Amino acid sequence: MMNDHNYANQLDQQDPLRDYRSRFVISDPDLVYMDGNSLGRLTKAAAARVQTVVNEDWGTDLIRGWNKGWWEAPHRIGDRISKLVGAAPGQIVVSDSTSVDLFKLASAALQLRPQRTKIITDTLNFPSDLYILQGLVQLLGNRHEILRIDSKDADLTPDLEAMFAAIDENTALVTLSHVVYKSGYLYDMAAVIEKAHQAGALVLWDLSHSVGAVPIELDSTGADFAIGCTYKYLNGGPGSPAFLYANKNLQDQVISPIWGWWGQTAPFAFGLDYSPAPGANRFLAGSQPMLSILAMEAALDPMLEAGMDAIRRKSMLMTDYMINLTDEVLSHFGFVLGTPRNPERRGSHVSLRHTEGYRINRALIDEMNVIPDFREPDNIRFGFAPLYTTFEEVWHCVDRLRIVMQEKRYEKYPKDRMTVT
Repeated sequence: MMNDHNYANQLDQQDPLRDYRSRFVISDPDLVYMDGNSLGRLTKAAAARVQTVVNEDWGTDLIRGWNKGWWEAPHRIGDRISKLVGAAPGQIVVSDSTSVDLFKLASAALQLRPQRTKIITDTLNFPSDLYILQGLVQLLGNRHEILRIDSKDADLTPDLEAMFAAIDENTALVTLSHVVYKSGYLYDMAAVIEKAHQAGALVLWDLSHSVGAVPIELDSTGADFAIGCTYKYLNGGPGSPAFLYANKNLQDQVISPIWGWWGQTAPFAFGLDYSPAPGANRFLAGSQPMLSILAMEAALDPMLEAGMDAIRRKSMLMTDYMINLTDEVLSHFGFVLGTPRNPERRGSHVSLRHTEGYRINRALIDEMNVIPDFREPDNIRFGFAPLYTTFEEVWHCVDRLRIVMQEKRYEKYPKDRMTVT
């Protein structure tokens, strides 16, 4: 049976990725960490790299470090990320945050379609992405309309029929989260791009919940632009710099709205008039946070070695296992699956919905040594990072959740939300 601890152990023994867990810092073996979709674990390589950067690169080399690999880091690391998202070199740079990168690329995209006024997104998109779009529209004089397509089933899946019907000759930009942050729904990237391009619109993807979890093919699908964070499945560390992708066929047609010296053609000529650098480098702005960016570079090693196909295979097995255990063990406690059952249409996290979701989440963290996270109004999210999450951890997660429900441990917690959920 699925709900057999020995079965979980068997799955771990058969796992071709099982040895990668040893390359992460596991300070508490009893902790069931199910929040790698929000903040990935620390890799031993990143910890060692930070020590080297602090003690040697900065401590000894001082400003000489800029000529020993610091200056090239944004596009060097961008080329490494390119291998995870199906992009040729020269199209990705690491810089700033996802929000800032979204602002830069959305602004650039709208410049390419100056006569069009419609921006299409959906209510499943990450709220910060919507805020950036709203601010950009106001900045541009409120001449654009943001059309947010509602989900068709309470935040689970998008209404693709309504979305495709809305894309027309007045659409400048379609921008969506590749994997939806609440439900884990995975968009068919190629289908959306094809529909948008038929109407002459551009597409900008937020890859934050998909990069490092599912295979992505930006070039072969004809993607125009994309952004993504590096602190979730890429394990770059809290607040590590984001990345942006600009298709090589569009790079020389667009310009960043933020004109900084790192995006200048010849930054050390110190000319007084701005001239954009060639390629994706024109989207750089100011000096990069070297401690974070170099730690993140080291964290990429295990993922690049394992390969996205193997990571995706294990991810699908783990999310299937979680869903089957939910059906077998948790369904009679009032949990409702908030994630697509079709593994082809979900990323690497599973959401369970419950009217007491927030308090249940608190009980898991405070009493059961299980760390998921909570998203309004009733979603407990369980993230599966295939390089370090084990099937045994999935079993323990469900078993400890069962105890919380049987003993009603959640009832002692207030309904008032903490600042971070």
